[in-house]
Amino acid sequence: MSRQLGGRWKANLFALLCLGVASCAPALEAGVQPVPAVSDQADPRIGLGAGLADAEEAARGLDLLVNRPRPEGFINPGNPGDMNFANSDLAFRGNHVFVGNFHGIQVYDVSDPADPTLRVAIACPGGQGDVSVYGDLLFMSVEQSRGRIDCGAQGVLQPVSPERFRGVRIFDISDLDNPMQISAVQTCRGSHTHTLVPDPRDAANLYVYVSGSAPPRPAEELAGCLVPNPEDNPDPPLFRIEVIQVPLAAPQQARVITEPRIFADPATGEIAGLWPGGDHGPGTQRTAQTNHCHDITAYPEIGLAAGACSGNGILMDIRDPANPVRINEVVDPNFAYWHSATFSNDGTKVIFTDEWGGGTAPRCRPTDAPEWGANAIFDIVDRTMQHVSYYKLPVPQTPQENCVAHNGSLVPVPGRDIKVQAWYQGGVSVFDFTDSANPVEIAFFDRGPVSSTELVLGGFWSAYWYNGHIYGSEIARGLDVFRLTPSEHLSQNEIDAANLVQFDQFNPQTQPRLVWPANFVVARAYIDQLTRNDGLSQARRTAVSGELDRVERLADGPPRRDALTQLATQLDADVQRAGDPDRVRALAAAVRNLTDGER
Repeated sequence: MSRQLGGRWKANLFALLCLGVASCAPALEAGVQPVPAVSDQADPRIGLGAGLADAEEAARGLDLLVNRPRPEGFINPGNPGDMNFANSDLAFRGNHVFVGNFHGIQVYDVSDPADPTLRVAIACPGGQGDVSVYGDLLFMSVEQSRGRIDCGAQGVLQPVSPERFRGVRIFDISDLDNPMQISAVQTCRGSHTHTLVPDPRDAANLYVYVSGSAPPRPAEELAGCLVPNPEDNPDPPLFRIEVIQVPLAAPQQARVITEPRIFADPATGEIAGLWPGGDHGPGTQRTAQTNHCHDITAYPEIGLAAGACSGNGILMDIRDPANPVRINEVVDPNFAYWHSATFSNDGTKVIFTDEWGGGTAPRCRPTDAPEWGANAIFDIVDRTMQHVSYYKLPVPQTPQENCVAHNGSLVPVPGRDIKVQAWYQGGVSVFDFTDSANPVEIAFFDRGPVSSTELVLGGFWSAYWYNGHIYGSEIARGLDVFRLTPSEHLSQNEIDAANLVQFDQFNPQTQPRLVWPANFVVARAYIDQLTRNDGLSQARRTAVSGELDRVERLADGPPRRDALTQLATQLDADVQRAGDPDRVRALAAAVRNLTDGER
């Protein structure tokens, strides 16, 4: 086993040496001519003028409220695309947005989302700056070899040094104006990303899944890591993730407790048990070897996690967070590098993104295949993933714009599966995947390229919904705040219903279940959907809407509750003759919820 493993290390050395933006993705196979993407030539995103702070903008269904440029110290004035100062991922707590950056972390107060104010900046270089927050603890991923334990800006020059830090930092932010690093958990390949996984049965501990994709460190620097001769290493630092346990009463004692071999062949025990890397045949992508995960999205309430793991998408059982178990895996000949994942709220679907080109390349040109650098949408049936369709940004971008699928989250519209997603310099796209076979864009925002003459790195790393607004982390241009606006694709009632979903904290890679409180606007959102798809007769929609208006004017008490119960019972009868019976059932349930008291 070890000799075979050593040979595979050498055959896939590119996977150890790549140090790109977010991944190492194989190049397009020579001679392959991708199918041109289909686009609407009238789309206002086509032909936008370039600029760093003054690029032209286009939007439908999204209103940009404000942009906050990166603050001093988090930008290289001579090179706005300098990766060492790039904005990266986001996390949220209360009225604060935590903006990761390869140079540290910025914390914005968004009590007024249209007027964010910088609360504190934490200079702590080392990339990648992936952030999460849990109560008074702030987590940060560090992967670059320049990272230091003390957050110093001088870097580490020696090839082996006790001062080097690559792993997950933990800060105490109980005094948000004076964050204090209280722990720094070292890992062999650093932390490209991490995922917080609370255990519903263990309130004393928090678990952190660490995904490292950089070259392994030498054993002389960190015991148990890469030895000079891979054939002599019976337990190599590849083909695994690390699980950190954080005792919440003593987070300074955080440590790696398990290193699950989630890629192993269950029959032979071979740890390199999934995609070996390479192409899938003529006209397909060259796909990275599965020796690490780029990102893992955990959905603790359903006991599942989806791992975007270089050459595979995997589904894991995480009911025992310290020991995740792979239960299904998929491979896709159109994917170069499995990058991130998002579940539908009911857990019956999962979307994986493909970061073809590693995030630094233009992969949304008219000649780029619409299945490459896109989303793949899977239905989850009996704990297995079944591919259904692809979704890619439906408008071409220029050769001066790095563009490919990247990070996003659900928009909590009841009765629909909607995702907002970043596409680097492709902008922000909001799309509906309720029908997993037919995803459709419903809103967007885009800027012209940073430069009209060359590719200067920029664009949206992340775009996430949080408590009524969409926040975008722009690599070169800072923090953007958006709100959705009504259109033929999305009604004001649906937007208002989404705004009812509020979180105390939100880490997009720790997916929460969306639950809507009892409110008349939730019922009206379902009526708008039944109007859009003619899922209930016009006469009944008019009657139900009128009755809701009448009942809402009644004072709380038995007459109001009786009227709501009667309306819900009538809707139960409507199910049998409705064109969209499932949505009518959801409307009846929303009406019944009102009997427990609005809001």
